[in-house]
Amino acid sequence: MGRTLSATVLRSVGLWGRSRASHAAAERSVFTTRPRRTSTRDSGNMDLSNMRKDYKGDEQCFEESQLTSLDPIKQFGSWFDEATKCPAVGEANAMCLSTASKDGRPSARMVLLKGYSHQGFRFFTNYESRKGLELESNPFACLVFYWEPLNRQIRIEGTVERIPQHSSREYFHSRPRSSQIGAAVSRQSTPVPDRDYLRQKNAELEEKYRDAEVPMPDYWGGYVVRPYLMEFWQGQTNRLHDRIVFTRPAAGDRGPRAFERAAEDGWRFQRLAP
Repeated sequence: MGRTLSATVLRSVGLWGRSRASHAAAERSVFTTRPRRTSTRDSGNMDLSNMRKDYKGDEQCFEESQLTSLDPIKQFGSWFDEATKCPAVGEANAMCLSTASKDGRPSARMVLLKGYSHQGFRFFTNYESRKGLELESNPFACLVFYWEPLNRQIRIEGTVERIPQHSSREYFHSRPRSSQIGAAVSRQSTPVPDRDYLRQKNAELEEKYRDAEVPMPDYWGGYVVRPYLMEFWQGQTNRLHDRIVFTRPAAGDRGPRAFERAAEDGWRFQRLAP
């Protein structure tokens, strides 16, 4: 189709007999209201500028007075509970984990939250994976929870450290046996020849540990993200999204910034422009 309009389309917008400038203006209008669709093989030319979804109305905005608590961990718990109870949310504990290499090159992937408390947010993975190696050299991370049916998002930034080995071992042996063997099979992020290679290794370990406990690999375990920033976001149809952010002051911080208010346990909070 390219940028050429058919005669049918031109007639429908009343272009016959108009000037070349009018033709161009109408053509822009057509493409603004109806994004040009191309095949997936030509996805580089896909125009998605008109893809929009209604969120909440202003009468459903998220005001500071609606915070369940001025403790951001408790506020997280309130929204997390709502997400777990929402049938349209598939995995409320699914989160995007973003890390970066020592020289600042970022990477991100979805992982599962396996616990949280005032000490932080816990997840488990392979220490030798890309994320594990990046966390060793640059122990900072960002977590993002997005619950689309609720039009809500929580963003958490913090420092990261490994949890004690006995805690990792306790969780490892609470997992389904197939998951334990899968962790032992996979040297995560390393190249393998094909899927049959993984199937074969999996079968070998199933046989090896048929009547024995699966040992936790020494390259596998848990991390805790200790937050210093937690942002609560709720979408608004008019794009004046609600953003209430809690920050934990760093050592030597002189005092509240503009519009910043005291929260619980040393935290501060403020509203950010969307």
